[in-house]
Amino acid sequence: MTLITDSIDAAVTQILQNITGPIRLATPLGLGKPYYLLNALYDQVVNNPARKLAIYTALSLNPPVGKSELEKRFLTPFVERLYGADFPRLKYAEANSSDSLPDNIQVQEFYMNSGALLGSLSAQSFYASLNYTHVPEALASRDINVVVQKLAQDNQGNYSLACNTDLTLDTLDAITAKGASKPLCIGVVDTKLPFIGGEAVVDASLFEVIVTQDAGQESASNSKGYHKPIDAKLFAAPRQPVGEVDYAIGLYASTLVKDGGTLQIGIGALADALCHALVLRHTDNETYRRVLKALDPDIENHPTVQAFGGLDSFERGLYGCSEMLNEGFRLLVKHGIVKRRVVEDEEVMRRVANGSATQSDTNLIETQGHFLDGAFFLGSPEFYDWLRSLESTNNTVGMRRISQINSVIGEHFMLETYKRQHARFFNTCMMATALGGAASETLPDGKVVSGVGGQYNFVSMAHSLPKAKSVLLLRSTRTSSGKTKSNILWDVSHLTIPRHLRDVYITEYGIADLRYAADRECISAMLTITDSEFQQQLLETAQDNRKIHESALEETFASKQNTAEVLSAKLQRFRQDGTLPDYPLGSDFTDTEQDIVRALGWLKSNTQTTPDKLTTVFDVFMQSISDKFSGILGGQDREADADKVEQRVRAAMIRMGYWDTEGNEIDDDGLDSELLEHALRETL
Repeated sequence: MTLITDSIDAAVTQILQNITGPIRLATPLGLGKPYYLLNALYDQVVNNPARKLAIYTALSLNPPVGKSELEKRFLTPFVERLYGADFPRLKYAEANSSDSLPDNIQVQEFYMNSGALLGSLSAQSFYASLNYTHVPEALASRDINVVVQKLAQDNQGNYSLACNTDLTLDTLDAITAKGASKPLCIGVVDTKLPFIGGEAVVDASLFEVIVTQDAGQESASNSKGYHKPIDAKLFAAPRQPVGEVDYAIGLYASTLVKDGGTLQIGIGALADALCHALVLRHTDNETYRRVLKALDPDIENHPTVQAFGGLDSFERGLYGCSEMLNEGFRLLVKHGIVKRRVVEDEEVMRRVANGSATQSDTNLIETQGHFLDGAFFLGSPEFYDWLRSLESTNNTVGMRRISQINSVIGEHFMLETYKRQHARFFNTCMMATALGGAASETLPDGKVVSGVGGQYNFVSMAHSLPKAKSVLLLRSTRTSSGKTKSNILWDVSHLTIPRHLRDVYITEYGIADLRYAADRECISAMLTITDSEFQQQLLETAQDNRKIHESALEETFASKQNTAEVLSAKLQRFRQDGTLPDYPLGSDFTDTEQDIVRALGWLKSNTQTTPDKLTTVFDVFMQSISDKFSGILGGQDREADADKVEQRVRAAMIRMGYWDTEGNEIDDDGLDSELLEHALRETL
């Protein structure tokens, strides 16, 4: 019988009393973690060395904290506004990050917040490299004895796994199949969590304990404040700015999406750029074609675009099927792009696929079909509001098990084939080889940046489904400590995707279709999307290794068109007229904060090396002298645009606490304030 309680402490007591030996606890990735429960359990175990706790999870998220003084000045008010002053921080995650976990507590993650744990010995040591679909079996092999996760609840008292329908049921099935005992399952209701119906709905009997939550109610019944959970805001993923390189990649990617097809996307600036390009293609096709023509005048004649994509708007629309539902899908649904409905009926979907659907089939799809399926969701407050608005729309959005989203193997293969027509799987990678392999999770030195997640699953599915394509997006270069390096290399360690599963790669310089290509053809295609600075060296390496012999290829690179300067010139007017905005999916930053983000980005890129720092500091010094000289002369009337710039600089400096509302300096904070002011003037 399920214990219903409003006490976190009671739930923790159940764990400690029912599990007499080591606690082996699984909790969902991302949004589905019950923060207060996990913190309360952590406090109990950390103070009792005789108890042991192992936490198996992924993507443990805490609000960002600034490291430098500039970052702190910017982030502190922003974080409080986005997350609330009382948002909890996962104690185990902070201890894991700082290598301060006690000996009796271990944390093992299969996916990390990108780049956040590169310096953690604990996190790097206990990282588990797993395909997403293999996680349930892996958890079963660890003899999990506790499962905790957030739940949503509707007005009728029904419970939903909501944001994390991905692993819980598959994991319980894997444990049962192993013949092991069912773990102690505890659900914590979060009143702010959007309720998703359909397959996400579960019976209360699945849980031994359900902790209810009264909206807005806090209790200081004990020093930890755990008696009744605070109704904190949902964790939000701030929307990031999209740059020219991102837009070029997104625009190229958008040409490979087939009307009437299926779409999977990841998260981040590249996915945002792709979604904006698809919206532009659908809502303003003339402008879309102008942008593409500026980028590549011959794009519509690209063989892969002709065979698998298109440039027209979407009449039939797309079916979204992605492990993660995020901001981009909200935009695509809003603009009528993601709208192709499917049902879980093989015969109906077969008739739809071959054009013999009956009126009864059509009625069934219109009344019971869904156009978007995912395994977990994460996004902005606006995204969560959108999901809440869909609660009464006949389950048009569904949450499903990871085995149903990230796999088509098994008895439902034909159903998935009919549903996922012309599937396009868009994911990102860090580096790629000239022969078609990709590194997406691990650096050459073995440090893990993020994780495999579902990438291998999607690449494999693209080779299993008819007319499907896997598209890996990557920026052609990266800059570290002031030095630019190519992301397309001859050899890369720790490949996530082996080259025998090669398919399509896209950089800001174009599309390289490698599926079924010979090595010579792979090299030639990858060279065309490599930055000009690195093309010759890559070609010579291929020649030295007897993989390609045509010296005539060198003529292809003589024009040196693959440069950041050329790309910027192609897209500049579309950036200026608002066709390609900084925040295509909306922003969690105010206008002034967006100015600061841009300035901080400029400052970071212009102070990476000692010479860069000296040059920037010298520019600040000269600007200071110039300003004082202008003051002595009394200055001249400024133009309207200059006045607007000054107003924006003032607003930014006030927001950062360096100036008062009259524009007077109140805290110079050494050189930081002058550097920021200089960066603002450079970027406004």
